[in-house]
Amino acid sequence: MKLIGSYTSPFVRKISVILLEKGITFEFINESPWTDESHVPHYNPLGKVPALVAGEDTWYDSPIIAAYLEQLDIAPALMPHDRLAALKVQQLEALADGIGDAAVILLREQMRPPELQMESQLLRQREKIARGLDALEQEAAKGTTINGEAINVADIAVACLIGFLNFRRVIPNWCVERPALVKLAEKMFQRESFARTVPPSA
Repeated sequence: MKLIGSYTSPFVRKISVILLEKGITFEFINESPWTDESHVPHYNPLGKVPALVAGEDTWYDSPIIAAYLEQLDIAPALMPHDRLAALKVQQLEALADGIGDAAVILLREQMRPPELQMESQLLRQREKIARGLDALEQEAAKGTTINGEAINVADIAVACLIGFLNFRRVIPNWCVERPALVKLAEKMFQRESFARTVPPSA
């Protein structure tokens, strides 16, 4: 298998972690989707990462790739067999990914010259991130769908999101009054799969 993506993307890291957790051998191809010479559109017509080449098939969009890897039936299972329980996991995965999308938009807007930045856009994305983190905190505090004894795709997605927020210093005070998310992150960051996928500092 070949995983195409950027070392700093939380969505790519999610797939890297899943592959490592399942012990699946893969080749990582570092490709930025933001450059004119990027090869990412060859794998995903939307020009987004990650993409996974598996034999003659190419899969893109991290939830789809995660679902594909789960269908290979390689232990450990990272999705419940019960369909309703699986939907709840997928919903929280989608929430974590949505917060990640908002964080990326926020960062891209902040990279523009100050006089061109849209304050309404910055505020909108910060509000999305705050509301999303509050919702994840409530779920993590329950310890049922996420932050339980066994890990699943949603736990991985949430931890990758938090790692990205820390790495890019988006919402530096995200951990204030969110102890359950702090606990989840600390637990996940201790895993070998997370230690091996820490984004480069430079």
